[in-house]
Amino acid sequence: MSWLTRVRNSLPFMQKRETPDNLWVKCPGCSEMLFTREYEENLNVCPRCEHHGRIGADVRLEQILDPGYRLLAAPEVREDPLKFRDSKRYTDRLKAARASNPHNDAFTAAVGTIEGKKAVVGVQDFTFMGGSMGMAVGEAFCDGAQRALDEKCGYIVVTAAGGARMQEGILSLMQMPRATVMTRRLREAGLPYIVVLADPTTGGVTASYAMLGDVHIAEPGALIGFAGQRVIQETIREKLPEGFQRAEYLHEHGMVDMVVKRSDLRPTLANLLGYLAPAEAA
Repeated sequence: MSWLTRVRNSLPFMQKRETPDNLWVKCPGCSEMLFTREYEENLNVCPRCEHHGRIGADVRLEQILDPGYRLLAAPEVREDPLKFRDSKRYTDRLKAARASNPHNDAFTAAVGTIEGKKAVVGVQDFTFMGGSMGMAVGEAFCDGAQRALDEKCGYIVVTAAGGARMQEGILSLMQMPRATVMTRRLREAGLPYIVVLADPTTGGVTASYAMLGDVHIAEPGALIGFAGQRVIQETIREKLPEGFQRAEYLHEHGMVDMVVKRSDLRPTLANLLGYLAPAEAA
């Protein structure tokens, strides 16, 4: 050790200062380094390029619902019904996902109000096994729809998923018709079903309840589709247009009704509930 190093280490004012590891966040869109606090205060939207970052269920519910909302109880379903194992056991994957997530599975629902208008809001969390749709997600979706029927209010679902959960096989695919039946019941009751398509919404979720809403709202830049772009290109043997499967492209071609910034989402949902919800629920 040199004399300069010994002197430097012995001086108190030269000691290395401790800094939090989460002080900065890198924007996935423009790669700019942002203060985490500034990023979160801006609803997890980059203030420079307006990239809408992915957020968890609790953060999403806080952004949409008025204070005082109540979480619905998580449904109890049979875990690992197929005794599935790939490189890991399915039960081990569930344990790992739950260790880093406050909820038991990828779909969380709550009942409350949006600017004073009663609603049930269900949120799919991509951080939990890619938001994949299994038995627990299907049951939670149906519970949320039933609660909206009981409360005679609108049902709002924010989707973010890679599709059906392969570890549950055909049982995961069965959630598609189950969810479809519940959306039909909402329509028959005259209750609005509004879908917010967040990044990404793909696979079996897109093929079922994500595209059955009375109104479809997409967040800017969200990836929305069934099959992946590479699969489609190899199937049709044509190059796809720029921005294909992104929210703006789908809005331009009539697949979604509107593209709404996260800062405008809450008042937009409140206005829609005011137009579409029954008078006693609005």
